[in-house]
Amino acid sequence: MPARTIRLRLALLYGGVFLVTGAGLVTIGYLLVRSNLEAHHALSATLQRLGLSDLKGHVLSRALGSQEAKLVKDVQEQIVGDALHRLLWEYIGALVATTMVAVGTGWLLAGRALRPLVGITATARRVSGENLGERIALRGPADELRELADTFDGMLARLDAAFDSQRHFVANASHELRTPLAIMHTEVDVTLADPEASRTELRAMGEAVRETVDRCERLIASLLLLSRSEASAGPEEAVDLAALAGDIITDLRLRAHEAQIEVHVDLEPAWTSGEPSLLERMVANLLDNGIHHNEPGGFLDVSTRVREGRVMLRVANGGKLIDPADAEQLTQPFRRLDRTAGGFGLGLSIVRSVTEAHGGTITITARSRGGLEMLVSLPALVSAPASRPKSARALTRR
Repeated sequence: MPARTIRLRLALLYGGVFLVTGAGLVTIGYLLVRSNLEAHHALSATLQRLGLSDLKGHVLSRALGSQEAKLVKDVQEQIVGDALHRLLWEYIGALVATTMVAVGTGWLLAGRALRPLVGITATARRVSGENLGERIALRGPADELRELADTFDGMLARLDAAFDSQRHFVANASHELRTPLAIMHTEVDVTLADPEASRTELRAMGEAVRETVDRCERLIASLLLLSRSEASAGPEEAVDLAALAGDIITDLRLRAHEAQIEVHVDLEPAWTSGEPSLLERMVANLLDNGIHHNEPGGFLDVSTRVREGRVMLRVANGGKLIDPADAEQLTQPFRRLDRTAGGFGLGLSIVRSVTEAHGGTITITARSRGGLEMLVSLPALVSAPASRPKSARALTRR
């Protein structure tokens, strides 16, 4: 129905434009014809008064009487009036007929031009959560309707990816929560099945349940942080990623030393705008990932730069050889290369969400000698403030 309404409006618009234009042309033509006829009539009347000519230009006798001259003048005026009157109605009739033709032609042309909207509407009605892979794939000239169809296809592609990610996320979250719940259920059942369980056994069961509950709490906290980072609704402030990275590296140096990892730092002021707590979580997760998934004797390189209006944070670490295809998928929720290494696989997902929420991008590349190179790009502030950014150390690191 919307397409038909637009079609009718366009047809009426075409007809209205033609009617106004045609009325103007008819009016001008009518005035020109009347002006010429009146001028000719005035000249003929003057000649007749002088007795020089008649309507056909022939010489008249000067002896023509006044009554005959008046009669000739009246006849001429009558002829001119009738001709103008007949011409006016002929013009109006022609204008009405051509306007109707213009409206009909406009209706056909509008229908032809709006025909792709029928396909777009039909696709929009068919699409649901089960068939988001369907596309309009409109062919034809690169006009506004083609742009609309391509935009709609792009939206469907994003929705399809979001639904797939959501299904994958829910499935993995359910699996991650099911495992600790099963552990707690087993511990409690085993202990209750033994009526003579000692105090030591009860205490061991309680410790196991407590450890599992802590794991569930950490998972839920990570899920909430991931959801918050995707919204990024907090207040934005000027933040220096170099200062944040320096503070976090100071906190992690002891852990890196115990893991026999050599830390190399090259930090230049890198001011951006965003929520300090989320940006600190982003930097902390990158550095934590670089240490956690490293190897004894490995390295951790951290650097910040400002290039072409973008803040660049680079974190490179040693480690095992990683398939480049697997490296590209590490920002997906619950994606882990080694499930025995602990964690939930949400650290880099949070990094990606925080980065995208702040208008940036993250690129993860597998190094040829093992390990990863992670590069975060964020919009840089035009003018860096002199004050140091606020810290967000209250956040629990992954």
